[in-house]
Amino acid sequence: MSDVVEKTLTALPSLLSLDSQPGSTKLSSTSKLGTLIRGITELTSKHEEEKLIQRELTSIKEQVSSPNTSMRQMKELMVRAIYCEMLGYEAAFSYIHAIKLAQQGTALEKRVGYLAVSLFLNESHELLLLLVNTVLKDLQSTNLIEVCMALTVVSQIFPKDMIPAILPLVEEKLNHPKEIIRRKAVLALYKFYLIAPNQVQHIHNKFRKALCDKDPGVMTASLHIYLQMIQENPEGYKDLTASFVTIMKQVVGGKLPMDFNYHSVPAPWLQIQLLRILSLLGKNDQSTSEIMYEVLDESLRRAEMNHNITYAILYECVKCIYTIHPKSELLEKAAKCIGNFVLSPKINLKYLGLKALTYVVQQDPKLALQHQMTIIECLDHPDLIIKRETLELLFRITNAQNVTVIVEKMLEFLRINKDDYTTIDLVGKVAELAEKYP
Repeated sequence: MSDVVEKTLTALPSLLSLDSQPGSTKLSSTSKLGTLIRGITELTSKHEEEKLIQRELTSIKEQVSSPNTSMRQMKELMVRAIYCEMLGYEAAFSYIHAIKLAQQGTALEKRVGYLAVSLFLNESHELLLLLVNTVLKDLQSTNLIEVCMALTVVSQIFPKDMIPAILPLVEEKLNHPKEIIRRKAVLALYKFYLIAPNQVQHIHNKFRKALCDKDPGVMTASLHIYLQMIQENPEGYKDLTASFVTIMKQVVGGKLPMDFNYHSVPAPWLQIQLLRILSLLGKNDQSTSEIMYEVLDESLRRAEMNHNITYAILYECVKCIYTIHPKSELLEKAAKCIGNFVLSPKINLKYLGLKALTYVVQQDPKLALQHQMTIIECLDHPDLIIKRETLELLFRITNAQNVTVIVEKMLEFLRINKDDYTTIDLVGKVAELAEKYP
């Protein structure tokens, strides 16, 4: 635990620009925040912690209310208040001072003010309205840091009713010369789409421009919006299939900057996002599915590395192959991949295999039946999550021929099971099978 505390104290000054000893990157042992953190870690009971935090909050309240407190001191007080709130103790008196810090402070002080506001308040909080004019002013600032901070807080927390007031300014930032501004503007619009989709319907063409942005970060941010919109209306975005496939080819081929790689795997989270989009576009559509067969085959082939993140890509790839219009060669490769997962001695891979089988059993019941005995053996696995997923899968692959064997296994498991949730779920499944196969 002491190592964790030391690492936390080392990181805080650079993250929050707190005062530290000259020439040192560590938080000063004499600073109020450093003393608070160390004091809490040395306590032995919850009651002692409550007494310490209450004293700390009383001290913070007195200082923020003092007219002699400078903005620099207010910044440090807000960080201490944030820490108290993180531990579950309310510091409501500091909310208005966090807003004032975001309004009146220098760039570094505003940074802490915005951070505090985003952590303290929710979107329906009445005090949030006081921040609207500050956000408007910062969005029009020539200081890139202030613009970034405003866009960040907008993408995290902003009153729904005030979106029309800042929407034109956020739209304008989609054409900003700096890629970080464009990326944050896209994420802000994504937030608007989630809480008020009707207010951003008119700028769908600008989303398309973001998808084709020369900066991979901006393009990646736009995929969040497209995944949401395609889930709601896949037919309206079929014409973008070729664009998504082209992006996928570039990613799989390692054409993106090295910064996007994770353990030598090219942009894995971007691949997962694209695979989910492709599965939505190709579902029940042969012509659209044919466009993506080649890239799916390539993705399966390149993801054969012994690392957890590649297993995640393979899982999404298998789901995509079984969702779109079927192609026999791809189905065979996906089935082999699932088989390797199910037969793996590693718990995580076995779970992925069971999860994949549970998903594909509706499209290909024979695949699950091939591994029927292996699946049944998973009921004896010590991991409870593996057992639950196995029961769900057995329930889905039950037919008139194997119902007796599977129900007997379920009843055997029921006799030794001690988990109430699993018992209730399993009794319901057995009753449903008894009714379906009398």
